[in-house]
Amino acid sequence: MKLSQFKFNITDSMIAKYPAENRDEAKMMVLDRKKHKIEHKTFKDILKYFGEGDTFIVNNTKVFPARLYGSKEKTGAQIEVFLLRELNKESKLWDVLVDPARKIRVGNKLYFGDDDLVAEVVDNTTSRGRTIRFLHDGSDEELWRLIEKLGEMPIPKYLNRPVEKIDKERFNTIFAKEIGAVIPPTAGLHFTKELMMRLEIKGAQFADVTLHNGLGAFRAVEVEDLTKHKMDSEELYVGEDTVKLVNQAKLNKRKVCSIGTTVTRALETSVTVNKELKPFAGWTNKFIFPPYICNIPDAMITNFHTPKSTLLMPSLIHI
Repeated sequence: MKLSQFKFNITDSMIAKYPAENRDEAKMMVLDRKKHKIEHKTFKDILKYFGEGDTFIVNNTKVFPARLYGSKEKTGAQIEVFLLRELNKESKLWDVLVDPARKIRVGNKLYFGDDDLVAEVVDNTTSRGRTIRFLHDGSDEELWRLIEKLGEMPIPKYLNRPVEKIDKERFNTIFAKEIGAVIPPTAGLHFTKELMMRLEIKGAQFADVTLHNGLGAFRAVEVEDLTKHKMDSEELYVGEDTVKLVNQAKLNKRKVCSIGTTVTRALETSVTVNKELKPFAGWTNKFIFPPYICNIPDAMITNFHTPKSTLLMPSLIHI
């Protein structure tokens, strides 16, 4: 496949600046592969498509306030630091993006809040990427509390609006519990506890994986030949309980539905040669795009995505 095949026009008016008031009342398009038919529904209508023994796999990663605003030592120049992932807990090393990149060099000290938090730039990684070390003597828990206090939820800049109080809740799913993502698994944002309960009453099951969405969701694809694109590695955990539920569902010929492209990547990372799911703890840089055929999920719920993005490409594979 070629990158240009995933190009289409999108205008600002097509992008909602705020979510639907009720999570499960967003619009939903259903693609019926057997009938080659498109239906326009509301998200809570998924109740009609799943039943006894069907298994939903969700991503339980939690978005943290990853965008920090501060100033550079001596000059006081205003800077933005976008926290991507913690590289080393003991050394307090982080992989980040900086803006404006031209002003932030190795050796610079960066100050946040009323000098509540200080970081030193220790390495360059990409044109906008840096490795920083937080100069913080407290515990890891205390550092995270400072990040929570000083940071801003990393809503996409293309929304063209300031971050608001509502974003702390609505920019996470109801399944979110493992802190580490900088963008939510967006398909899961439409589930409510009530909808989940109604699906469980019908006999459906829920299991989770943890995939901390990071830079891979932001990095532009710069090669026309998609086989040459390299995804950034993201931390992944697939537990024994999830493995048992998924493999049993497949054995019973029930649907296994991945909630989002991140879950699809997670499941396809940890598959055996016998097309069974296995436990996994590590990192994945798996890049999925057509004509890839899935081994584990046979249904997928995903959001609409921006042109040429690595989130769009897995949405169009054969499930």
